[in-house]
Amino acid sequence: MSLLASLDPWLAHLIIGLYIVALMLFGGIVLAKARQSPLWVFLLLIPYVSVVAVYVFAFVRWPGYDTPPRADAGPGSATAP
Repeated sequence: MSLLASLDPWLAHLIIGLYIVALMLFGGIVLAKARQSPLWVFLLLIPYVSVVAVYVFAFVRWPGYDTPPRADAGPGSATAP
């Protein structure tokens, strides 16, 4: 018997809900750091679409990593004077 099946229904639903919220929160943070729209995280809620969405996200161009650094990057830039 699984752990969730042995719990009260409201507690099992609470645990599943917290897992989904954490999954979407951390997915949104990763998408925001990759300079993508965090709204793409809602695709994780659709069963087979979520697998395709993660695959597409892995191979899409990432603006934060595909663009060359700017010359006026700031005080920690690697350009020599």
